Amino acid sequence: MASQSLVAGEPRTGTSHAMELDGRGDFMPNGLSMFCHPSWYSLEMAIKDGFKSFQRKLVYRWKYDSDCLNSVQYSWEELMEATNRRCPGLSGLRNLGNTCYMNAILQCLCSVPPLMEYFLSGKYKTALHMENAESATAFGCLMSDMWLGESDLVSPVNFYSALRKQYPIFSEGIQQDAQEFLICVLNGLHEALKKSSKRCIKDAKASREGVSETSIITQLFEGQLSYDITCLECRATTNRPESFTVLSLPIASKTSCSLQDCLKCFFQQDTLTHNNQIHCSCCGSKRDAAVKGTITKAPQIIIFHLKRFAWQGKQKRKLSTTISYPLGNLDLSPYSSPLLCKDADYSLSAVVNHSGFLDDGHYTAFCKHSITQNWYSFDDDHITKIPNSSVQSDTAYLLFYTCRPSLHPLNI
Repeated sequence: MASQSLVAGEPRTGTSHAMELDGRGDFMPNGLSMFCHPSWYSLEMAIKDGFKSFQRKLVYRWKYDSDCLNSVQYSWEELMEATNRRCPGLSGLRNLGNTCYMNAILQCLCSVPPLMEYFLSGKYKTALHMENAESATAFGCLMSDMWLGESDLVSPVNFYSALRKQYPIFSEGIQQDAQEFLICVLNGLHEALKKSSKRCIKDAKASREGVSETSIITQLFEGQLSYDITCLECRATTNRPESFTVLSLPIASKTSCSLQDCLKCFFQQDTLTHNNQIHCSCCGSKRDAAVKGTITKAPQIIIFHLKRFAWQGKQKRKLSTTISYPLGNLDLSPYSSPLLCKDADYSLSAVVNHSGFLDDGHYTAFCKHSITQNWYSFDDDHITKIPNSSVQSDTAYLLFYTCRPSLHPLNI
């Protein structure tokens, strides 16, 4: 199956998609596949329902044999005893040398309840593809150390080493873009955990058989946009679907604006002219066209990338616009297909912040704890409880919004 877009809202060149970086050029991993609507399993609900045991690896090995996949079973009593000693999920991450971008992303991902439950329960082991298992296994071990370990400081060195083998762009000691790193982590986990199935694909000319690839990543993070493209000469309209895991939003003002303002800019109708003209099959030639996008499949966790790094003339600079965003009741209905549920309730669950300048900045994370419902600031190895009023930050770069639990179970 042809690769789909991981990031919506980025410029396109040929069949690949350009990703906004911190001035280092374009990079885009392979795309993910069709989104399947997931359900919700929070750690709190798992505890209340008598979730019997969590699995934690006893020994980590880079050779993926049976010994590596063996784990120790923690009983219900042992888990409760552990939570009395230290609140689970509040572990700092060691900075390995300009790896604040990685630590911020890992804190956000490890605070997502359904992803947390999937890895802590050991479900990921049965889905592993051995040729891509190293980074996913390292991620599972890291998740276990952060939620079930006894230390309040964890080193992500094994995961970092594994991911760099897949994506050598993450050179040791060099500051990177957090959004780019997030895309690579999601793609790496998807490749390691995906399962394929045949499905019928229908288009305007014929039906054909295709392959659908799904994973815990596509079920939680992947949505779909639909672009209506209308020829301005004959008014013929075609439809183009595009998958996404991140919506990359333009910033609506240089001084201050809201998240809704950025969404309106992203979804407003655009006109394709000059070099961007489309070839109209009805007219038989290139024509100007109007393009309007809508959300046709909303993911359970929707991630917004605020495009703070933008070209101004021949230089790329950071936009310091203050952007307000809601902690709850985010309304996506103005940008969604009428067929989607209008009662979807999205609440903020994590924020990645970038302070400083383009080439000399620092990443931190705000995460909402799934059990205590308190907000915490994660600055590498330093953790601070913060009030709700402090979650609104003028340095926000990535916003993670989580929808209420679905009535449909995860199909993993």
